[in-house]
Amino acid sequence: MMNTEEGNEALYPIAVLIDELKNDDISLRLNAIKRLSTIALALGAERTREELIPFLDESIDDEDEVLLALSDELGNFVPYVGGPQYAHFLLGPLENLAAIEETVVRDKAVESLNKIVEVLSDKQIEEHFCGLIRRLAAGDWFTSRTSACGLFTSVYQRCSPGIQEELRKIYRQLCRDDTPMVRRAAATQLAKFTKVIQKQFILSEIIPTFTNLAQDEQDSVRLLTVEVMVSIIETLAKDEYRVNLLDAFKHLCNDRSWRVRYMVADNYTKICKALGLEILKDVAETAYNNLLKDSEAEVRTAAIGQIPEYFKLISADTIIKSHIPILNDLVHDTSQHVRSSLAENAPFICSFIGKDKTVEHLLPTFLQLLKDEVPDVRLNVITNIEQINKVIGVELLSQSILPAIVSLSEDKQWRVRMAIIENIPIIATQLGVDFFNEKLSNLSMSWLGDTVYSIREAAINNLCKLTKIFGSDWAKTTIIPQILGYAKHSNYLYRLTMIFALTKLASAVSPEIIKDMMIPTINSLASDPIPNIRFNVAKCYESMAPLMTTPELVTIKNNVLKPTLKILNEDPDNDVRYFASKALVVAQ
Repeated sequence: MMNTEEGNEALYPIAVLIDELKNDDISLRLNAIKRLSTIALALGAERTREELIPFLDESIDDEDEVLLALSDELGNFVPYVGGPQYAHFLLGPLENLAAIEETVVRDKAVESLNKIVEVLSDKQIEEHFCGLIRRLAAGDWFTSRTSACGLFTSVYQRCSPGIQEELRKIYRQLCRDDTPMVRRAAATQLAKFTKVIQKQFILSEIIPTFTNLAQDEQDSVRLLTVEVMVSIIETLAKDEYRVNLLDAFKHLCNDRSWRVRYMVADNYTKICKALGLEILKDVAETAYNNLLKDSEAEVRTAAIGQIPEYFKLISADTIIKSHIPILNDLVHDTSQHVRSSLAENAPFICSFIGKDKTVEHLLPTFLQLLKDEVPDVRLNVITNIEQINKVIGVELLSQSILPAIVSLSEDKQWRVRMAIIENIPIIATQLGVDFFNEKLSNLSMSWLGDTVYSIREAAINNLCKLTKIFGSDWAKTTIIPQILGYAKHSNYLYRLTMIFALTKLASAVSPEIIKDMMIPTINSLASDPIPNIRFNVAKCYESMAPLMTTPELVTIKNNVLKPTLKILNEDPDNDVRYFASKALVVAQ
């Protein structure tokens, strides 16, 4: 009787799993997969290998979400089947998962297989794993052949020369597969596979394979060969090998598909570094100019994006004579993305060509970009103004670029003014406090009187950021005296803006400034004839009260804030009384 009970108990975990995996509710099936390790522990390693794994192998007919979870779990399952010497038992279900139609499931199965390879012995790899690759590569459905492409790199170096030759042969067949998806997968993995193959075979086998893929009828395959080319070049050291790839590089630069040309443009610096400019000679210069003049905006944008790194490789003379004339023409490009990329990257050219040539060739370009109708273009110049400043200096910058910025700050479009305000802290950080006080301080204060509320609000935020950059003492001497001057302004909006500004600045300045400068002025407005001013005094005190923690400020709070708020709490205006009562609660 006991034996029967023990047998039933031993079967129980499998029975529960079977029930849950057959349940109509997908969440129950998912939970069952996520609990596989617990069930495996209950069964023990031997029964996991003999019962659970075969059962899972037969269960691969479910929702993609469940199969994805299973593919992931099996990658971490080696300890539950008895350790590395039994790890090959997991290959069966993962092989089936690697042939599933859903891409994410296949990719996860391949990832788990590559994880298991790390613990397999060389013998297990040759006996079990290489057989799995052969079967997947020879599968009827393209799905299994696609998955096979991702398994070569992890095992190649651990196989005998005979098996290595077979693996290379299978891979070359996959690169010539009838199905574009398989050739695409083979092209994607070829860059990694190249890094583990012996150099003599790269020249005799991989370069011809790469050349075929680079001329593939499908642009989705050709564009993947750009990365492969870089990988081949980086793996080979001798210049004679590189020359073999020069023709392929020229073809890819002039490919009929813009996607392929985009990939070349996006990897241009990497390719030039790998091939070496001594090999490319004049080809690099011409090819880069062609990419800058490409018919597709995406290609032009990607080519411009290479400026900061690519221009490090070439002479100032080449930059000035060959590339800058074309870049200057792109200021009027029809695509805002091209102009935006130019505004972002062109400032980096300054350091390559020096002060005089920057003034001669690039300043007109920057000025034109600062007048662009698209805010992002203007902002990109402003954001990278430090690159210009480093080369031409503050003096020249203030004479040339700054007037354009000041002119934009008075633009009739309030959004343009807003964009300038938001970038003032960046300019201030880059140019320093002295320059700011001389050239931009009055401008920053003038925005407090703007007719648009959003601009006044942005101006206050701007002053807070500047106070954090330059410090509390700077605010005390430079901006707070000017703000306090608004307290006596005849227009109530100026008095209101002053209260808003002091409320914001309170958190960024020293307790001394709050005590000696802010509180007396704010308190004087508690008896203002405009109710809007009085209730904003109450709101200001509500905001300031939690900041008043030093002994001196606590005294001010008790002797000034609370009495004033009690008076406002009996104000004839309902709103004033409401905000005063709220502030009193906070001030207690």
